[in-house]
Amino acid sequence: MRKIRKGDTVVVTAGKDKGRTGTVVAVQADGRVLVEGVNMVKKHQKPNPARGVQSGIVQKEAPLAASNVALLNPATRKADRVGVKTLADGRKVRVFKSNGELVDA
Repeated sequence: MRKIRKGDTVVVTAGKDKGRTGTVVAVQADGRVLVEGVNMVKKHQKPNPARGVQSGIVQKEAPLAASNVALLNPATRKADRVGVKTLADGRKVRVFKSNGELVDA
């Protein structure tokens, strides 16, 4: 079970965007995450008339290592570590380490 999933609100804990928050857009197979509006880079793009893509300099999000982001705990409004707990009915759920509240309600 992944501790960070698409749609989660995360806080960047390391790097040039440390302290910024955003929503996870995608989780890659190699353990990197794309966060909306964070780690913006400029890409020089060639034109591709077949796809209708113009040339120019495009700003887009670059992936971050999942270890450099932490889930935002809505109760404390701070970054928090996440653990996995098995419920009585056998389901596995994510919980915040600081207060034990469920991430997936």
